Amino acid sequence: MSYFVGIDIGTSGTRALLIDETGKVVSGASSSYSSYTPQPGWSEQDAEDWWASTVKSVRQVLSSAEISSEDVKGIGLSGQMHGSVFLDSDNNVLRRPILWNDQRAFRECAEIIEFAGSREKLISWVSNPPFPGFTAPKILWFRKNEPQLYEQCSKILLPKDYIRFRMTGTYATDLSDASGMLLVDVARRKWSKELLNALDIPIEILPELFESEDITGTLTDKAADELGLTTDTFVVAGAGDQAAGAIGTGVVKDGVVTSTIGTSGVLFAYSEYLPDDNEARLHNFCHAVKGKWHSMGAVLCAGGSLSWYCDNLAHSEIEAAKKQGRDVYELLSELADTAPTASEGLFFLPYLTGDRIPHDDPHARGCWIGITPRHSREHLIRSIMEGVVYGLRDSFEIMLDSGIKISEIRLCGGGARSPLWRQIQADIYGQPVYTLNIEEGPAFGVALLAAVAGGAFDTIGQACDSAIKITGQTDPNPANVAVYNIYYPVFGDLYKSLKDNFRKIAEVIDND
Repeated sequence: MSYFVGIDIGTSGTRALLIDETGKVVSGASSSYSSYTPQPGWSEQDAEDWWASTVKSVRQVLSSAEISSEDVKGIGLSGQMHGSVFLDSDNNVLRRPILWNDQRAFRECAEIIEFAGSREKLISWVSNPPFPGFTAPKILWFRKNEPQLYEQCSKILLPKDYIRFRMTGTYATDLSDASGMLLVDVARRKWSKELLNALDIPIEILPELFESEDITGTLTDKAADELGLTTDTFVVAGAGDQAAGAIGTGVVKDGVVTSTIGTSGVLFAYSEYLPDDNEARLHNFCHAVKGKWHSMGAVLCAGGSLSWYCDNLAHSEIEAAKKQGRDVYELLSELADTAPTASEGLFFLPYLTGDRIPHDDPHARGCWIGITPRHSREHLIRSIMEGVVYGLRDSFEIMLDSGIKISEIRLCGGGARSPLWRQIQADIYGQPVYTLNIEEGPAFGVALLAAVAGGAFDTIGQACDSAIKITGQTDPNPANVAVYNIYYPVFGDLYKSLKDNFRKIAEVIDND
């Protein structure tokens, strides 16, 4: 039997997954690593940590499965989007990669619009406006602030594509991940020569573009030895984590969307055609399905907001979970479930790392609003969970307004495992939400891409239909829907009221 490996270079760690030729998950393993915040709003990781965790995780899944390395035919790669790995001519990493949730390049966003001539012209070139988390603004920041290093830069890769280079020695990327660099002509599925020329970025510094299921190389002798595989093992182009997660949840046809709550939160919709969205209110990118597109909206700090609470304010819950042998997040969810719907007027704005959609504001900050003596830790936790889904509903409403059909919402990420978070999503969206037999998301999605490339399936659609099944449904509670429909507009008004204050806070910090 043939086997395929999916690898996801995530924000908190690497996940490796082994599937067989029918799409059945055989084994999985994860390995974590650290992030660095050298200044407020900055976010970096060490590329060597990515490779070490990849090697560790792949070896673990092979060991657990007890299969021959010759039976592993292919590898699919996924990873956190928008990151920037700068290599010199000897392929040394010039500095720690800057991540998707880094906000330092907000000034460069305005410069990109200026270089393009107008926001409208920029959108006509690349289908999206600039955001600090995207790769292009990071490149400009790097060139401006670390010019001596930039002069040594020979290649710019995305996180998963650095792992590909370590595996195959090739410089390659896929269209879904590259779309998030803000350098791809999304409509024509190629690098935007217009924007590259305007920004004075040589096209030679970028990797070659591929569709997600295309084979980009095979393992080198060194990589095969480190990973415990053979040099016959091929590596497909893969996908950015959101498009890969969409493959892994079967979002490959009209009407089906995913609501993902991981470190970030994403609402993701498949499209046969590039959406006609001149205002670019959503991200419009190439999909991991060949020749197709997708739209998505993001909450930058979704599950990350709950993780922040856990790390800083949940010491007693952590100890209780250890004594009970339980996951602390299960305990937090149960506590939140004892608080009433809408948390008795307590709101949480989940903008710990700024906001992208709909506000496009790197200065936005997280905050609780409406605290009274009645509010307890149970209210605090529930309000975080509700605030994240309010933020996702912003994208939900834009999709509906843009004519995107939403007939089935599939849940993914850690939020899908929480009964309370499932119910909150059903209630705030006002639609049933569904869970699946597969919870792996991106790693599973790119493993399926490798399986298609290896001939196990004829198409991505066939692979998804064969391997992915709906296993659960959570229906909205009409009473809760009515309450959230009253509270949701208030949530939106709170940002508007605080926008200028967020900017002033940022100015104070900059001048400190």
